[in-house]
Amino acid sequence: MFWKHNESKGVNLLEPKEVPELMRQKSVKKEEKLRGPQAIPELVQKYLVAERRMDPDLAKLLKAVMRKSASQEGLLNIRVFDESEALAKKVKVENYTSLDEHQDLVGYEGWVDLESKRVGLLEKKKISADTTIFTEAEILKKIEELGEPGSTAFFYMARGGTNGGPLGMGATVVELDPDYSGEKKRKYSVYSADVVDMKPVGKGNKVFDSNKPKDVARWIKNGHHKRTY
Repeated sequence: MFWKHNESKGVNLLEPKEVPELMRQKSVKKEEKLRGPQAIPELVQKYLVAERRMDPDLAKLLKAVMRKSASQEGLLNIRVFDESEALAKKVKVENYTSLDEHQDLVGYEGWVDLESKRVGLLEKKKISADTTIFTEAEILKKIEELGEPGSTAFFYMARGGTNGGPLGMGATVVELDPDYSGEKKRKYSVYSADVVDMKPVGKGNKVFDSNKPKDVARWIKNGHHKRTY
């Protein structure tokens, strides 16, 4: 009768050996409730602009991961990072704990109290979009200055299918064909590459070949501008 009574109440009796497994499952589920990357809270954006002199447009583009503080109620632990850098380094950031073993991606770390509007952040490394934005004429000049076969020039990009770098979308690499002979060969090869530590990761993937440096410069300029992603 006791077992039937519990069945009618919807109660499942557990064997002692099942309890540790249940606790493990609850622990995993609790971790899964952590939110994924999101836009930095406006309060924190204002702090970064006022206290860290960050470009307000960049502050809107960076990402934050947060979790409730284990030591003080009402506080949120926060980490600020550049998602494009994480993508370039092939790191998948799912939540706050994803960065435990990737501290090199964390630009700012600390706490935020959204109710009392207080912020405390430690700068672990400076995140900046500061870089020279070249004119089309300047890009063309750098391409035409390539003199040695196999020599390259690269330009950070704000558009494209790659990641990383100060403009967020990797870099375009232009190479003077090492085997260029002028006969049935294109003089310039154009590649798209991820950027890590301010440098292209190799030459990347080839996009096209061309004999016309002006066309190459124009194509690059279309994606070489102030960061928007």
